[in-house]
Amino acid sequence: MKMKIFAVFAGIALVATGCISTVSGTHTAAVPFTKDTIDGRYQRTVDQVYQASVQVIQNNGVLITEYIPHDTTNTVRSLKGKVNQCDVWISVQAVDPQISSVAVEARSKMGISNVDLAAELEKEIALQLAR
Repeated sequence: MKMKIFAVFAGIALVATGCISTVSGTHTAAVPFTKDTIDGRYQRTVDQVYQASVQVIQNNGVLITEYIPHDTTNTVRSLKGKVNQCDVWISVQAVDPQISSVAVEARSKMGISNVDLAAELEKEIALQLAR
């Protein structure tokens, strides 16, 4: 009887965990329907915001991948890193030639959102741009 109950709970856990789309256009297994992304806009070029994002990830953790998503133009850049054992995705996109938008998404190893880490990294990007 205990095995049946355990099997039911394991099945519910598998169904509750799904495949979600990240801000960089990739997919990962995670718990859906939770807030995990912090957005910001800066009066800087895409290159400046992207370089600040790379520097913040390197200062706080490990940069894993830098790329330009295939279905976009060169005005969108993304990266993936690991900070405090959490996966972090950052996407930088041009709103217009002088304004850029950044989206920071953070999730733990179990796929649970870490909005506090995303907010901290987004704030550090702003501070890096102010230097």
